[in-house]
Amino acid sequence: MIKTYKISEVATMTGLSIPTLRYYETLGLLKPVRQVNNYRMFTDKELSWINFIKRAKATGMPLAKIKTYAKLREQGHETIKQRIAILEQQEQILHGEQAKIQEHIDFLQKKKQYYAQITAKYETQQ
Repeated sequence: MIKTYKISEVATMTGLSIPTLRYYETLGLLKPVRQVNNYRMFTDKELSWINFIKRAKATGMPLAKIKTYAKLREQGHETIKQRIAILEQQEQILHGEQAKIQEHIDFLQKKKQYYAQITAKYETQQ
């Protein structure tokens, strides 16, 4: 038997709010099964997908691109190359951000070295 979870349980497990989960459903990112009482029921498969969405968002991927990815995912294995292209594009964006961050780190390190030299000169003069 497949383990199922109510939306409140999924919210607790994922750290996403219930309104966020409902919003993702409205966007078509989530498609939980509805019970007779119209309650949403999620499985481990949906939990895994939610974790992917969270990680994709954490990389800065916009929801529109995640939605495109989701539509491709629904089409099956024949869209794997397109999905890889989306992931590679996001990876390139992150590499660009990483380079900018490294430039900032380098700047700070050089400034600290400059101050260390001034401090060392000042201390030797006393």
